[in-house]
Amino acid sequence: MYIRGMYSNINLFKIETNHVVPAQGKVLISEPFLCDHMFGRSVILLVDHTHDGTMGLVLNKPLPLFLNDVLKDFDCPENIPIYKGGPLSTDTLFYLHTLEGITGALSIGKGFYLNGDFEAIKDYIMQGNPVKGRIRFFLGYSGWEYEQLGREIEENTWLIGSTNIASLMDEKGSAELWKNVLGELGGKYQTWSRFPQIPTLN
Repeated sequence: MYIRGMYSNINLFKIETNHVVPAQGKVLISEPFLCDHMFGRSVILLVDHTHDGTMGLVLNKPLPLFLNDVLKDFDCPENIPIYKGGPLSTDTLFYLHTLEGITGALSIGKGFYLNGDFEAIKDYIMQGNPVKGRIRFFLGYSGWEYEQLGREIEENTWLIGSTNIASLMDEKGSAELWKNVLGELGGKYQTWSRFPQIPTLN
């Protein structure tokens, strides 16, 4: 009985992907023991996924910056946080939002958009409209060449999940986002969500 239980536990701790195909609007969830400053315990929204490659934004890596810090001609009365979207084009501002009718915005699906006319975004903010839960800002993005992401998934670096807009736009919940999204997959993935990032540290 002890040996059988021991092998059962070994299977529980075996890191493997959940074999879901990545797609626009899905999220990448890093495996629990990935030791990487940028991608460890990260949740990445896939904003584009085609034969040309994949683009995503890391949702849960806050920067010690506010929107006013990077836009010198923008005097917003509210401290709007900025997140590190990824290691590429780190001097470029990206924004996710739920605002319909923004010219040039890329629809990610289900009332969720990327970028678009920034003047319209600024006007929306300066008119005193709510930002929390409606707009999030990022510096940089994450990118993969064609088939690169597929290889990383086969290597069990990533799991694929999905979650609702409210969870993705909830900045207060970003610290727990990795744990919550992984736990939503259920089964042993829920157990993984309680693992320390470095197994020897409790």
